[in-house]
Amino acid sequence: MRAYVSVSLTTMRRILSVNLLRCIGVFSRNPPSHASLAAVHKSVFLQSFSRKSTSDGATMDLSDMRKKYKGDEECFEESQLVSLDPIKQFGDWFDQATKCPEIGEANAMCIATASEDGRPSARMVLLKGYSNEGFRFFTNYESRKGSELESNPYACLVFYWEPLNRQIRIEGNVERIPFQSSCDYFHSRPKSSQIGAVVSRQSTPVPNRDYLRQKNTELLEKYKDTEVPMPDYWGGYIVKPYLIEFWQGQTNRLHDRIVFTKPKDGETESGEFVHAAEGGWVYQRLSP
Repeated sequence: MRAYVSVSLTTMRRILSVNLLRCIGVFSRNPPSHASLAAVHKSVFLQSFSRKSTSDGATMDLSDMRKKYKGDEECFEESQLVSLDPIKQFGDWFDQATKCPEIGEANAMCIATASEDGRPSARMVLLKGYSNEGFRFFTNYESRKGSELESNPYACLVFYWEPLNRQIRIEGNVERIPFQSSCDYFHSRPKSSQIGAVVSRQSTPVPNRDYLRQKNTELLEKYKDTEVPMPDYWGGYIVKPYLIEFWQGQTNRLHDRIVFTKPKDGETESGEFVHAAEGGWVYQRLSP
């Protein structure tokens, strides 16, 4: 049973009276009509009591939080695909996202992994490259996601570009990239970032932030005139996709979903609405 905020009748009257007087003050030079007062009274009531607070453990009601997306005249049709190669289609949407001034980090993505027994976890990371082979990112191999990828080498990536009302979801199997590729990228990073990667044994407990500050200071001094060696617990992964879905929001919630899938070698994907794409991919539209 959900616990909503409860107030006494006396408290309700007191809050309404105070808020109503505040609103009437706005009209002090031009006294409001009876209809205006009624409207203000209703507005104050809704503002005061339609919200549910979490401060005392009550349930927060967010059912009225919604925004308009695109109209039907701006829908995403199959004819608008720039390519039947989903990697190229990703590149087109990604380029538009990088050029959108309202998007700070177009390469920010959520990566979801799961333990061997299926317990999921997710976090934000940065995409650091993509090609026909897949999507690359870097992390600590001993982190929770690293440990999960070792035992269950599959992941899902999600890019969400809210100003464009667009989302791309990618599923694939995951492999470590070659050591030298990781090393080259590691030493292309700012030196402070290299040292940060050495300091942090990601996902392991530490006593406090001062512990990290002290380790960081020690290593800044140690490597001030020398190259920072890449730790063996750090490196890159590549997500090799077998599914890429392009989503665009519609105000009426009939969102556009065009999904590309790549059948395994020797397999075929059949269906009334499945269409052949490029590079062994097929695509179809999904219900929103």
